[in-house]
Amino acid sequence: MGLFDFVKEIGKKLFSGEAEAADKIKNHIEEANPGIQGLNVSFEDGVVSLSGQASSLEALEKAVLMAGNVQGVSEVRVQGLQAPPAEAKVEYYVIKKGDTLSAIAKQFLGNANDYPKIFEANREVIRDPNLIFVGQKIRIPLK
Repeated sequence: MGLFDFVKEIGKKLFSGEAEAADKIKNHIEEANPGIQGLNVSFEDGVVSLSGQASSLEALEKAVLMAGNVQGVSEVRVQGLQAPPAEAKVEYYVIKKGDTLSAIAKQFLGNANDYPKIFEANREVIRDPNLIFVGQKIRIPLK
């Protein structure tokens, strides 16, 4: 599963019908303002398409994760979303049963106490570091 594929049945419930999906997802992304200018969102049959200008690759990734971690979304496309090249290496991880941010930090960063780094990298997706859910996709900033 790559950055742009998601589990359709899992995530934050934002909309009840396809007609309102694009507006609800756009508002959800803009509320957190990850750094996207001129954001446009379309939604069709579980696929979200994003366009606009991202201030960084990190902003693009956050917008993708915010859109994808919504119930009813199975894929996010970004052909129209422009971003500068990456500044740091990032890996993506799908939360499994029994995971904690500390355990994920230990696995990827070598120290369980580094979980705030993962939380900060996903603040737009994870509102509370103690409340993550199975199937949620997050960014892991690597050293």
